[in-house]
Amino acid sequence: MAADPGRTPTPAAWLLLLSAAVLSADQASKLLVTQRLHPGEIQPVVNGWFQLRFIVNRGGLFGVFRDLPELWRTTLFTGVPVVACVGLLFFLLRTPAGERALRAGLALILGGALGNLLDRLRLGHVVDFLDVFWRDHHWPAFNLADASICVGVGLILLDSLRRREPAAHATLPAASVADGEHPERS
Repeated sequence: MAADPGRTPTPAAWLLLLSAAVLSADQASKLLVTQRLHPGEIQPVVNGWFQLRFIVNRGGLFGVFRDLPELWRTTLFTGVPVVACVGLLFFLLRTPAGERALRAGLALILGGALGNLLDRLRLGHVVDFLDVFWRDHHWPAFNLADASICVGVGLILLDSLRRREPAAHATLPAASVADGEHPERS
């Protein structure tokens, strides 16, 4: 059955497009970096604050576990992300349409996770290149996939804080009040 060209995509389709856009932007930016810079090479962008630095990251976040044996690294950094991506897709598609911030956060995380997973499957490592620093203090280099994951996690955290009701506003079951109990006197 062919898609109706005049039909508006479903909310789930928009979220999958968001994940695909993150994946595409991440892979395109990494391609540009690998074509224009050599590993370790630096290209200043904002003097004293930000530069492009091509880093080959064989470890995890911030290079953690980069010294593990190859078999362990491959298993850890491809197997876990595959399971995580399947789980993210499952939750993304099952989250109610009204949960826009949560769904957008999941879509951003999924796109970022797929971007780094694709690097590991194709190259055996992740390409990092965004280097933010002040004087000699550098934040670990990262990429657009990492940034997307962080923004997605931030959206989910903000959404969860927005939903939290203070305990003082919690209501008691009707039976407790009807039986003459006064919780403030307990």
